[in-house]
Amino acid sequence: MKRQWALGLVGALLCAGTAQAAETFASGTVYEERDGQPGRGARDAGLPGVQVSNGQDIVLTDAQGRYRLPVRDGQVVFVIKPDAYRFDNAADGLPAFWRLYAPQGGPRLKYATAAADAAAPVAWDFGLRREKAAGREGWQMLVMADSQTARAADVDYYARDIIDPLRGRTPARLGTTLGDLVSDDLSLYPSLNRVTASLQVPWFHVPGNHDLNFDAADDEASLSSWRAVYGPDTYAVNEQGASFVFLDDVVFQPGAKPGYIGGLRDAQFTFLENYLRTLPKQRLLVLGMHIPLFDAAPGRETFRHADRARLFALLRDFPHVLVLSGHSHAQQHYYHGADEGWAGAAPLHEYNVGAACGAFWSGVKDAEGIPDATMADGTPNGYAVLNVRPGGDYALDYHAARDPDDAQMYLHVPKVLRKGAYPAWGVYANVFMGQDDTAVEYRVDGGEWKPMKRVVQPDPRLLVENARDDIAEQLRGFDRSPEATPSPHLWRAALPTDLGEGEHAVEVRAKLPGRDATAKTTYRLATATP
Repeated sequence: MKRQWALGLVGALLCAGTAQAAETFASGTVYEERDGQPGRGARDAGLPGVQVSNGQDIVLTDAQGRYRLPVRDGQVVFVIKPDAYRFDNAADGLPAFWRLYAPQGGPRLKYATAAADAAAPVAWDFGLRREKAAGREGWQMLVMADSQTARAADVDYYARDIIDPLRGRTPARLGTTLGDLVSDDLSLYPSLNRVTASLQVPWFHVPGNHDLNFDAADDEASLSSWRAVYGPDTYAVNEQGASFVFLDDVVFQPGAKPGYIGGLRDAQFTFLENYLRTLPKQRLLVLGMHIPLFDAAPGRETFRHADRARLFALLRDFPHVLVLSGHSHAQQHYYHGADEGWAGAAPLHEYNVGAACGAFWSGVKDAEGIPDATMADGTPNGYAVLNVRPGGDYALDYHAARDPDDAQMYLHVPKVLRKGAYPAWGVYANVFMGQDDTAVEYRVDGGEWKPMKRVVQPDPRLLVENARDDIAEQLRGFDRSPEATPSPHLWRAALPTDLGEGEHAVEVRAKLPGRDATAKTTYRLATATP
């Protein structure tokens, strides 16, 4: 037993990080919850070999489930969940996997931070429940980005538009929100958490640039309110053959322009180095963050390139890596290659997820009183599903909020064209999960399937909405729909005008990974005279 404790302490001291300057240690037990009662009971046995971290160092629990590691003021101690278990829930319904060490409390800021807790020694136990293994087909994870609620009304939209249709229906084992949970009003966290926790899916959060304490003195203090509610800003979770690393990649720069930039701190790299060396190379590794790794525009460093190169070096030897990001309020797939410093065997796939709030809960409200919220690239607001498959494989789907048909594309055609006119007008298909090489085809009246051409231009459906807003004499909603921008997942084909007078059926199909997506619409040909 003494040897186990010694190994745990040596492991912490060998990791470059906080151990040298630490003034105290956190200790406790990670146990298996068996009796169904809150807290550790007599039948709740300790779990050996479980990873516990302070955000830099990682130690393993001993044969009795005990851990001990250094902790300093402001650090969060958390458990890295093993595959076969799930965490107990905290009072707010979120996973109870962390504790914040803040003996003097957090800094005094506009929004509440941690209350003082001078209890010593630091002794925290964590409970885990054994769960059923996933089936041969794998399992699902819900992925959301940018719920970005600015007011109570937005929390209501989030509840009715995103969460209510999923409640009691999703088979997901995990869920995540990739930053910008709120839009600067951190007092909305409790009401937002109640909505998310109602899914009864273990949910893990990543901070975004709208989750900061903007009155903080520096980057470290800018997540003081976050840590009081959500705990660690950088941590890991293992689940059924996949490993997830959730990263705060927003570097706050008070007084500078811009006020933040994408990047990582030295302490985060220390944690990554320590954690990644424990993972089998063939395991699926998923990184969840807010700001994308790619540049938003040429010449504009969205994520610090030096930090990106350092991150890529750590990931290089892992063949199954997926990056999930948010922030853009648009949707696209991006593949990092050698020109950006990626040296892996295959391009690194980053999926930039469409926002749950879409275009910031803007646009005309429907019959249910919920804004349209279409994003500037024509993607409807919604959420993604990550399908984790055995052997490091995965697949991704996107789901438009409250869409009863689970549409994977929206079509746009003119309502009527002149019979015999030059075929200069087309059918457009916005294929939400479309990529550069996605095969998209169309046919008219059940005829031959023909290829559509990918075009990079604004979605005409959203252009129509922009025009309606422009010519309206009164405001059509609280906020207008966004101006349409070129979409990376738009396809076009010319509509024939040499058919008979009357209505004609248009079908479009797209070959997406794991499924064929289809959609239908009609247009009409009419006779006209000069």
